[in-house]
Amino acid sequence: MPPELPDVVTLSVPLFLVGMLLELAVSHRGRTVRYETRDTFASLAMGSVRVIEGIVLGGLATAVLVWAHQFRLLDIGREWWVVVVAFVIDDLRYYVYHRVAHRIRWFWAEHVNHHSSQHYNLSTALRQSWTGTLGGSVIFKVPLALIGFDPGMLVFVVGLNTVYQFWIHTEAIDKMPWWFEAVFNTPSHHRVHHARNPRYLDTNFAGALIIWDRMFGSFVPEDEAEPCQYGLVNNLGTFNPVRIAFHEWAALLVDVVRPGLTLGQRLRYAFGPPGYSHDGSRRTADELKAEALAAR
Repeated sequence: MPPELPDVVTLSVPLFLVGMLLELAVSHRGRTVRYETRDTFASLAMGSVRVIEGIVLGGLATAVLVWAHQFRLLDIGREWWVVVVAFVIDDLRYYVYHRVAHRIRWFWAEHVNHHSSQHYNLSTALRQSWTGTLGGSVIFKVPLALIGFDPGMLVFVVGLNTVYQFWIHTEAIDKMPWWFEAVFNTPSHHRVHHARNPRYLDTNFAGALIIWDRMFGSFVPEDEAEPCQYGLVNNLGTFNPVRIAFHEWAALLVDVVRPGLTLGQRLRYAFGPPGYSHDGSRRTADELKAEALAAR
């Protein structure tokens, strides 16, 4: 990557570590910040392997963008304003990907590990997928390369978005000023996204800008009367990083190959919503929300 577009994620690793230390210090001053040693080490392990996965397979995703870029509609430069535009458009791309990742099981299988912690602190931000590249998430970036954004610039703005999202994984910050909460993703908004409470499921998909959720009807504010409970609808009960990373892929495979299903049922197990079951034995997020609403 050209020197004017650095690898901001790698450069930010020391800041991530300092941020976690500061959060721990704040937690000892009475703020509600919960760390669990085994959970934290699982998140750190997953973040470390994600870096290795990026080194080994990141070039594959970039190669796809480079290939797509040769068919671009426009020649877009690298002026500062182009970087700003690319960041905003890529943030919308992230919103679309993130919403799809919660609604289609194939992409949920690579994203679910990020939601597997029952704690919400800065280490949770490092609990990243090991299978995003092989799972095909790069297809959501291809349209930007086809428009004409340089692949190196796309890698850069994706990195900026990743770095931004680190600080919102905390309970140490209550609310930001109203104008900030109105435009940007914040700890309060993202706590809702990580919550397993039925009314909070599949909401607040924003990366850096919460405006997309407000525009497309997926925004839900944090309600002090209903504190966020973190983790999955059915928690894993393990701190093993390998199980966390691959449990949903294994479950997906078991469902797809089980005997006695129609082709349509097999496809829905792979590409339908998480929680789909052909016999009604499980619940999707929509069904859980409807049941919770009916019970009120």
